[in-house]
Amino acid sequence: MARKGLNKKYPCEKDGIVRRQRLNDIAKELFRKSIHVCSAFIPLLLHYARIPLLFALTATLLLYSVAEFLRLKGKSIPVVSTITAAAARKRDENRFVLGPVTLCAGIILAALLFEPFASSIGIYALAFGDGLASLAGKLFGKVKIPLTQGKTVAGSLTCFAAIFVSCFLVCFNAKIALCVASVGMFIELLPLKDLDNLFIPLVLGLVAQSLL
Repeated sequence: MARKGLNKKYPCEKDGIVRRQRLNDIAKELFRKSIHVCSAFIPLLLHYARIPLLFALTATLLLYSVAEFLRLKGKSIPVVSTITAAAARKRDENRFVLGPVTLCAGIILAALLFEPFASSIGIYALAFGDGLASLAGKLFGKVKIPLTQGKTVAGSLTCFAAIFVSCFLVCFNAKIALCVASVGMFIELLPLKDLDNLFIPLVLGLVAQSLL
C-alpha cells in the first residue's frame, strides 16, 4: 500500500518540477527579451547623441566580453556576471553567452552603415520582432514549424506583426512594411541562435534602405 501511495505521488512531484522549470524558463525569457525591447530607445538616443551613444555601446560590448571571459575562468564582475547568469539559457551553460555581443554589434553596425530611417527600422525589428517572437513562442507556441529547430507559428506571426507595425510607424508605407516584415519573419525562422541579433538589423536595414 505504501508503494502504491508513493507511485501515485511521484507523477505529481514530477509535474511540479516540470512546471517550475517552465516558469523559470519563461522568467528568463521575459528578462532577456526586456533587454531586447529596451533597445527600441536606441534610434531616439542616436538622434540626439549619436557619437557618445556609439562609444557607450562599444564600451558595453567590450566590458561584457571581458566579464564573460573572466566568468568562464571562475571569476565574476559584480552586476555584469549576475545579469548574464540571470539571462543565460540552458544551452549557454559553461559557454560564452554570445547574445549580448551580437545584440550590441548588430545595433552599432546598423547605425554606422545605414541612413537613420533604415537603421531605425532594423533596430526596431530587432527590439520588437525578435524580442517578442520567442516570448510568444514560449507562452503560446503549441504548433511547431518543421525544420526550424522548435520555432512556432505563434512566434513567427508575432514577429511578422511586430516588425510590420514598427516599420510602418517609421516609413508610413504599407508595401515597404510588408516586405520588411516578410524578410524579418523568414530570418527569424532560420536556426541562427544568437546570430539573429546580427542578421535582423543588418539585413532589414539594408532592405529598408534599398526600398526607401
